[in-house]
Amino acid sequence: MASVVFVHGVGKQYLSEDSLARDVVPELRGGVRLAGGPVPAEGEVGVAFYGDLFRPRGTRSGHEPPYDAGDIETDEEFQLLLAWWAEAARTDPDVPGPDETGSRGPAGWALSQALRLDTVRAALDALTGAAYLRGVLDRALIGDLKQLAGYFTDQELRRAARARLAARITPETRVVVAHSLGSVLAYETLCDQAHNADWDIRMLVTLGSPLGMRALVLDRLEPVPDERRAGWPKVLGAWTNIADATDIVAAVRELRPAFGPDVTDLTVHNGSHMHDATRYLTAIETGRAVATGLRPEGGSGRG
Repeated sequence: MASVVFVHGVGKQYLSEDSLARDVVPELRGGVRLAGGPVPAEGEVGVAFYGDLFRPRGTRSGHEPPYDAGDIETDEEFQLLLAWWAEAARTDPDVPGPDETGSRGPAGWALSQALRLDTVRAALDALTGAAYLRGVLDRALIGDLKQLAGYFTDQELRRAARARLAARITPETRVVVAHSLGSVLAYETLCDQAHNADWDIRMLVTLGSPLGMRALVLDRLEPVPDERRAGWPKVLGAWTNIADATDIVAAVRELRPAFGPDVTDLTVHNGSHMHDATRYLTAIETGRAVATGLRPEGGSGRG
């Protein structure tokens, strides 16, 4: 049984649970070792995989849909793209901001199709020109954006993804480590009382999480937060949230204001791969959080 369960983020639609585990399990264990342990055995780390739910049917492995600027199709996708652009400009002095003269933005969804497309193109040019996104193709960036936005609009996929995680958690699981979009479904799954009656999660570790983005993510969670604060999962003892200072996906890096004073917010440096899961997992801050949840004195869930 897994004492630690890892939940991945976007862009894993062409992988499998096994191929993902080959990358993340050694790095997770290595991060805990750097932090002084206790290091979970390889068989004690499980992976909750849901990436195949986003895989286009009939598409050959390794071939991304040929997304371009015209494939930003909804207001949610448009606003998320602008939020990433604004955050990239804030953290990289070489990226022109949406409000700068000549940057063709920001703009509303109500603009004409031609002007909206112009703004999308400017945002993509700015993002792929950022120091930590150079070499990233438009189609990959748009694909990741669509997965994050689409999670909230495709209820069948949303339920299926949460069920994958719920199936990996057992009464022996003590730590859930969730990256990117995985942090959203981890929070929702831990809150879902239909699954969690026997769970005792001592530590949730969120990495590069978008949970703090109010209109685009936080306000669309299940359960819906009240005006003051989102609810705390009753099965959860402690929560450590970790973000790179330049991670545009984690545009709101402190989750404590939204989820309460029991969240510990930490900042790490991932180098040129600001949102990479393996960089997060090898950070000693991540290792310490996982180790805390695995120790017998790590605490127990509320409720």
